[in-house]
Amino acid sequence: MEIPSKNFSFLEKEIQKEKINSCLIHHKGETIFQYYKNRKMENKLHKVNSVTKSFVSILVGIAIDEGLIKSVQTPIFPYFPDLEDDIKKQITIEHLLTMTPGFKWEEFGDWGGRPFPMINSNNWVQFVLEKELVTAPGEIMSYNSGCSHLLSAIIQKASNMTLEKYAFEKLFKPLEITDYRLHQDSKGIGIGGFGLSLISKDLLKTGILMLQNGVWKNKQIVSKDWIEASTSKKYEGYDWIGSYAYHWWVLEDARLSSSIYFAMGYGGNFIIINPAFEFVIVFTSELFNHTFLPMDLFKKFFFE
Repeated sequence: MEIPSKNFSFLEKEIQKEKINSCLIHHKGETIFQYYKNRKMENKLHKVNSVTKSFVSILVGIAIDEGLIKSVQTPIFPYFPDLEDDIKKQITIEHLLTMTPGFKWEEFGDWGGRPFPMINSNNWVQFVLEKELVTAPGEIMSYNSGCSHLLSAIIQKASNMTLEKYAFEKLFKPLEITDYRLHQDSKGIGIGGFGLSLISKDLLKTGILMLQNGVWKNKQIVSKDWIEASTSKKYEGYDWIGSYAYHWWVLEDARLSSSIYFAMGYGGNFIIINPAFEFVIVFTSELFNHTFLPMDLFKKFFFE
């Protein structure tokens, strides 16, 4: 399958109308399309918000590959020994990765898409762990940036490094990513849900790493098994977004021979990967009232 040249003209024309800072497309081993709103955007550190979650997923996979975390079935209780609730003690790494721990969490409800109550608390980890359980672990996926923050805390405890240092040593350094920012909460826990800023080309590198089943320059950075497991549908998500895997969204469409998976961040930040077509597309945007618009453009570009 080849992409008609007219599609690129359509895409660039549509992008120019919107607050999209960059768009990069990689196909079959080469970057075939680059758009930057202006020259500054090429080297700008873009705050990619919840795209951070998918990076945390990769880091969990690396920690499992290294034996620092036994498996996704590992309970979180040993990392948070103050947990007293017997049901909460049953929550596993996998429940956090799939956002199914069962906490009452209104991020996609009354909180308006942002985890402000957690952000405003004195101790983010404690805030999450103290939330009431409304379902048993594993029953229902409910979007929850607190899960990502707990995973960050677990990585830090398992590795004895900050999330930023672990990300640099195990992921960024091998990918030759040198310009980045990863914020911490007031307790020194890397903000796993939305704390990362990267330049567009480094987001693309990460998408290519995923496309190449965890290999970069002939080196296995994260195992192929983890790539497959973390990007395969685990739960129904939301009709207007897609299904959910391990901190990656999954898009299934009758027009596709296989599913597409993607990282998505508030404001229109995306890494979209189609393994069957050997295709990666990255968007960075400031579409704070239209987060899904780049995905809509992608669908038009790819399907129409």
